[in-house]
Amino acid sequence: MVSVLAFLLVIGVCVVIHEGGHYLAAVWRNVQVHEFAFGMGPRLLSMRRNGVLWCIRAFPVGGLVRLEGDEGEPLPGDVPDPERAFPRRRAWERFVIIAGGPFSNIVLAWILTTVLLAGYGVIDLKSPVVGRLMDGYPAAEMGVQPGDRVISINGRVITEWGDIRTTLQDIGTDEVKFEIERDGRRIEISGVVPFGGDQKARLWGVQPGRVRYSPGDAVIRGFGYCWQMSVDILRGLWQMITGAMKADITGPVGIAVWAGDAAKQGFWTFISFLAVINLNLGLLNLLPLPALDGGRLVFLFGEMISGRKFPEKWENRVHIVGLAMLLALIAFVTFLDIARLVD
Repeated sequence: MVSVLAFLLVIGVCVVIHEGGHYLAAVWRNVQVHEFAFGMGPRLLSMRRNGVLWCIRAFPVGGLVRLEGDEGEPLPGDVPDPERAFPRRRAWERFVIIAGGPFSNIVLAWILTTVLLAGYGVIDLKSPVVGRLMDGYPAAEMGVQPGDRVISINGRVITEWGDIRTTLQDIGTDEVKFEIERDGRRIEISGVVPFGGDQKARLWGVQPGRVRYSPGDAVIRGFGYCWQMSVDILRGLWQMITGAMKADITGPVGIAVWAGDAAKQGFWTFISFLAVINLNLGLLNLLPLPALDGGRLVFLFGEMISGRKFPEKWENRVHIVGLAMLLALIAFVTFLDIARLVD
């Protein structure tokens, strides 16, 4: 049940933000919006406000913003205004409206990452400051306390968190002397840190602390985190396409499982998951593939460069083929997700 509710919340946020980006860009460029829908299929709930039909559809996957000039018959209550039709807008305006959806998802990912960095923080792997102690390990028995800064181990200077593990594995003795700084004072503690365990390593039993940033720093660092994550996502996608890395993709069922797991781990884990999903959705929608926003942007970019519009009927056919392939891929990935759960 948790997975279902978490999935609906994740999909709801992603879709509303995405379609909201299209909607706001259309309003900005004075394009008439007839309908804003969450979900696909038959309409379950709807109301009309200021000429826009706001509705929830039966299947909570996807959504749409129906603009004046889109294909299909007008609905009862629509008041068409051909002067505000989407196709009548200049190429760059249509480009902005189409790009507004994925752009909004990326911006939301940045905002959520900023909130995470300011409100919860991230694990500090630079500073050798103890954040938590693990029960049953030597550090707790030696009297180490959260907030202690490790200065040296058996005389070797420690400058960052990774040095602790590296030094413990290299010293070649179980008898270990630590110099730590606590409340501005330097003290020495010593004890036995045996080599062994499941990890075949010398484990002291400490975990790094967490650092939170000021709102200003969080905004800047949030952008940096999203940028690096975007590079990693696109690099991984390219490696899957070229065969350099095994393809590992998931569909709605897999996302539902992940969303449930994230929700069970707490609020901040769920916020982190929501940021990652929105970033992935925004980037993938910008890929130059038929049926995706990126595919439509390719045609618009060509029109902006050449000054000539690609024949609409041929563009529609390209997107229909792309949509069929996309639906087939989703069905296949969903089958694999279900197979993993059964196993």
